Order: sequence, then structure tokens, then C-alpha cells
Amino acid sequence: MKFINELHEGETIRGIYLCKGKRSAETRNGKPYDNLLLQDKTGTLDGKVWDPNSQGISDYDEKDFIEVFGDVISYNNNLQLNVKQIRIAAEGEYDPADYMPTSEKSVEGMYGELLSYIRQISNDYLRQAVEYYFVEDAEFIKGFKGHSAAKTVHHGFAGGLLEHTLSVVKMCEYFAGTYAILNKDLLIASAICHDIGKTKELSAFPDNDYTDDGQLLGHIIIGVEMVSEAVRAIPGFPEKLASELKHCIIAHHGELEYGSPKKPALAEAMALNLADNADAKMQTLTEIFKDKTGTEWLGYNRLFESNLRKTSI
Repeated sequence: MKFINELHEGETIRGIYLCKGKRSAETRNGKPYDNLLLQDKTGTLDGKVWDPNSQGISDYDEKDFIEVFGDVISYNNNLQLNVKQIRIAAEGEYDPADYMPTSEKSVEGMYGELLSYIRQISNDYLRQAVEYYFVEDAEFIKGFKGHSAAKTVHHGFAGGLLEHTLSVVKMCEYFAGTYAILNKDLLIASAICHDIGKTKELSAFPDNDYTDDGQLLGHIIIGVEMVSEAVRAIPGFPEKLASELKHCIIAHHGELEYGSPKKPALAEAMALNLADNADAKMQTLTEIFKDKTGTEWLGYNRLFESNLRKTSI
């Protein structure tokens, strides 16, 4: 089997992949076809089954490991697989670890760095609130280390939530050292906790899909509830400080239309929003350009509202 990042236009391949997504549609002429999203640990690949009722296409569904046979083509400067045959793979034909995208960085190394930032929080109440999960809750720690930061878009791989959180914390450390208006303890504590709700918003791999609470509440509301639980467990936690910490989490998406119930009202909330947005977008660009060579234009990107290409140097 070839991994997805090893495929090239013009190849005919046969291999086993995780069917990450399946959606039936119709052409303009009313002919049915299937859109597939295939996944392995190196990435994802769009697939098209133009004749889903043919004898070579066995019954299959999302989350199945399937053997596909087809041609690799290029469409809008992205690889795509025209699938001619599908069968469900039997257990023993594949190693599930080959289909779980993971961070290229050391999870234990990143978590060690995160703990060092926690130890630097001088405000006892804020440090204890962060330690409630990141030091004292073994089940949370295990889940956080292996979780993704998103279903798609950015850091959608095991360890992605940790990688994203650490990057945001580092940016916030820079902001706190540059702008005296910022309270470093509040900013670092909120940066560490800003996405903890994603541990309950998204299910673990290989599903990495929205849970019921993820659909009904979203990670911001879930995260605030989790922080509230930690605050209640700490005797004497100042009420105003608790509200400020929760506000930073509530407002970290910056805009109402992006899912934040409130826009940033504190300097620390503004700094957190900037750091979160910067890391999410830079990681998205990293993933877009990852397997691209040359300086060809990649076409209009809806997220960035621009045509994109790599630089020439």
C-alpha cells in the first residue's frame, strides 16, 4: 500500500484506507455518484465513485476500512481518486495505527513544556485551576495528549490539540512580555485552558467527529463549564477573577459569527484571540502547502478569501 502523501497524478493504485466520509450526490444529469474522503496517517484524499451501483463496488459506509482500486488524477490542483472497485477490508489486513494522523512533534516533550508554563503561573488560584485538569486528572491528561484540535481545517490529528495549545501559549508569552498592559498569569492560564472543551466536543480517533455535546453546546460552552468546575473546587477563588478567566475562554474566537458568545472585553481576551487565530491560520497554510512543490497558484480558498501559492524561495 502507498500512503496518501506518496501518491502522484497518473498512478493506478490498489490500497486499504479508512473511509473518513461518504456522501451520495447526483450529477447535473441526475446520475448518482459517491463522494469519499479517504484517510491514512499521512493525510486525506478526495475520492469519487462515479458508478456506485456497479458490481465492483461492495456495500460500505463511513468509518469502514476499505480496499480501493482506481486512478489518481488532479482536479483544481489537488489529487483525487477515481474509484473503480471497493471492498471492505478484513481485520488483519491493516494496522489501525497506519490510519491515525499524528503530530510530527513529541507528545511527551510538548506536554513537558506545557507543564513548565503551568509552574510559572504565580497566582495561586489560577495555577490551581489549571492544575485541576492538567496535573491532577489522569483521564483528562491522557485524552488531551491524544486529541485533535479540529475535525478538519487545522491540527486535525492526534496530538493536534496539545500542539495548538502550546503554540498559543508561546505566542501569549510573547504578548505578555511585550505589552505591559497584559496580566501574564491570566493570559497564560486562559491560553492553556482555551480549548479544553474540545476533549468533549470531538470523539477520539479514528472517529474524530462531533459528539452530541459537541453539536448541542460546542467547545467554548463546554470549556467554560469545565473551568467553572475547577473554580468551584478551589476554596476562596475570587469571583471577579473567575469571571475574567471564563470571559477569556468565551471570547477567544473573537466574533459572534465565529461562535464566541461575547466579543473580547479584556486585553487578555483580545491577545488570546489573536494568538489562537494566528496559529490556526498558519497551521492551515502549513497543511495546504505541505505536499505542494513549485509556485503554481492553488486556486481560491474560501477560508482565506484569496488565491494562494507558495513563495519562490
